[in-house]
Amino acid sequence: MNLPRFRSRLARVNTRAVVAVALLAGPWCATDGVGLNAASTPRQAPAALGRLPPPPGAALIADPPIPCEQCDEWNAPRTPFKVFGNTWFVGTQGLSSVLITTDAGLILVDAALPQSVPRINASIEALGFRAADVRFILTSHAHFDHVGGVRAMQRATGATVLASASTARALALGHPVTEDPQFGTGALDVFPSLTEAVRVMRDGETLRVRGTTITAHHTPGHTPGATTWTWQSCEGARCLNMVYADSLTPVAKSGYRFTATPESVEAFRRTIRKVSALPCDIVLSTHPGATGMDEKVRARAGQKLAPGAPGDPFVAAGACTALADRAMGMLDERLRSEAASARH
Repeated sequence: MNLPRFRSRLARVNTRAVVAVALLAGPWCATDGVGLNAASTPRQAPAALGRLPPPPGAALIADPPIPCEQCDEWNAPRTPFKVFGNTWFVGTQGLSSVLITTDAGLILVDAALPQSVPRINASIEALGFRAADVRFILTSHAHFDHVGGVRAMQRATGATVLASASTARALALGHPVTEDPQFGTGALDVFPSLTEAVRVMRDGETLRVRGTTITAHHTPGHTPGATTWTWQSCEGARCLNMVYADSLTPVAKSGYRFTATPESVEAFRRTIRKVSALPCDIVLSTHPGATGMDEKVRARAGQKLAPGAPGDPFVAAGACTALADRAMGMLDERLRSEAASARH
């Protein structure tokens, strides 16, 4: 028997067993600097954290591309860059993907389209990191342009995918849930399904990875399972509050009426107020244009500003409030339009 090969195989089996226990155990904290816990849970069950490794020889192979009118424009390459501290932008021209680096592995927030995966991988490598070191993939909402690449990225890295209960259900289905305002839009409903290594995150639950604590905030409205993520990134002794804000736009399929479900409208308003109130020094959004990323990147380059330097346009007090104010205005306009059409 080849002893090194046997030991390697045994290690993989043991790791798989640990993962199975960890994913079924509920809220937990780990002893190796990596763990999950809910602030509202008074007692935490200790457990070791294991990561399901990719199969031997696994490669990062994208799933078949999803064609759409804007997909080529969204998927155009963008030079990756440091946002601040251990936070990096590795997405494409029109779709965000954010990398959070720690000594215990990498965390990826969103994976855009299926055809975005090679670009995200190239951006991670261009920054000097390895996609194989991604331990967690965090999701915003279950639409093809944000979770389309999750299955391929998870398959290649063995990462655990974190999602709200509604988003986890949509991932398993391979399409948005029926309560989604955009459910039923034809081919764009579909994305690669994923059922393995998905862990549901409750509102307020946290992921802790070697000094970085990331909190899930349920922000339903754009979709029922929308999730906004917050954490702190530091440069030396200076730490800034980072917000990855999920979409706040009241976009829906033809014929859908937000006014038909008043409780959903009120939930949407609570979401917008919730995002406005978050500690927020730097805000990133699922579509970079929603927070003016192009203008900020150009301003940084033109003034030769380092991330977080005085005058850095990414650092802006009240950025989340401004984003929320615009969203509330869009929601109000949508509701007025629906009311007007109902009168005719």
